[in-house]
Amino acid sequence: MAEYIWVFNKESLIIKPAPKKSPLFLRMIVLMFAMVFGVYICLICLKQISVETMTKFESIKVIGRPPHETKPLEIPFKHYPIPETFNRAECAHNPVRFFTILSMQRSGSGWFESLLNSHKNVSSNGEIFSVKDRRSNISSIVQTLDKVYNLDWFSSASKNECSAATGFKWMLNQGLMDHHEEIAEYFNRRGVSAIFLFRRNLLRRMVSVLANSYDRYAKLLNGTHKSHVHSEKEADTLSKYKPMINCTKLITDLKEMELTAAKAIEYFNSTRHMVLYYEDIVRNRTVLKDVEEFLRIPKKRLKSHQVKIHNGPLADHIRNWDDVKTTLTGTPYEDFLHADY
Repeated sequence: MAEYIWVFNKESLIIKPAPKKSPLFLRMIVLMFAMVFGVYICLICLKQISVETMTKFESIKVIGRPPHETKPLEIPFKHYPIPETFNRAECAHNPVRFFTILSMQRSGSGWFESLLNSHKNVSSNGEIFSVKDRRSNISSIVQTLDKVYNLDWFSSASKNECSAATGFKWMLNQGLMDHHEEIAEYFNRRGVSAIFLFRRNLLRRMVSVLANSYDRYAKLLNGTHKSHVHSEKEADTLSKYKPMINCTKLITDLKEMELTAAKAIEYFNSTRHMVLYYEDIVRNRTVLKDVEEFLRIPKKRLKSHQVKIHNGPLADHIRNWDDVKTTLTGTPYEDFLHADY
């Protein structure tokens, strides 16, 4: 009996390690189960968080965009034209900005455009819609615009392959106002930026218009008509002509100029645009930095070789100055009588 007990005790000693392995095995099973269950829970949570985040993002995007506002991300202001007439070569991956200078004759647009063209990466191709056939209808207008913005329009200002900004100047009376709805839609669809350029002193503009019209027939510069000059001598010759202003229509004409400019800004208010005034640029050339920033082009020192024709007080350039002074004194246009730069 004692031996049996001893054997039993011996067997107990032999079997005793087995219970030690059993808890370890069970612990491993429990641990593996916990890990699998934990991974499953994490996946479920991540999926819920992802769905909730996407829902919140979509909600913010919709709420934060007013229904009447132009969607800036949908308008391609960076362009990569593929011209039909030449290969952009290494510049093919450089973006191009599209712009148009919207102005009125004798408002300084020629001088302003020459400043832009002094930038090695800007091509402003002049007054292309001065040719009537190009503006005869909206189809011919769009065809011309497509050619310009595809870099297939060639002029002395064309920088071709490496243009960073390309455009032209467009006078308000050259089909622009007649087809403003279609043109504004085109600007928004193609991502064309508009630069308005006007004169504050409309009386000075009137003097310039009348003098330029006279020279078309008089051809004061050795039988040649020039709208813009590049020497003081030429400017002095042209400035000797003093136009006579019709005082009966003067205030009406000034009001009409103001109204035309205001309508143009209203018609193209939905486009990406900026408004400049000739006098502001003359007084402060740093305004040109704003233009470069607007066009997203590298800042350079812009210069022009054009020379201003009518300098000094307006009294020196109007034949019937006393009548003009009397007509405008006491009106909202009295400030036009004084030198403004």
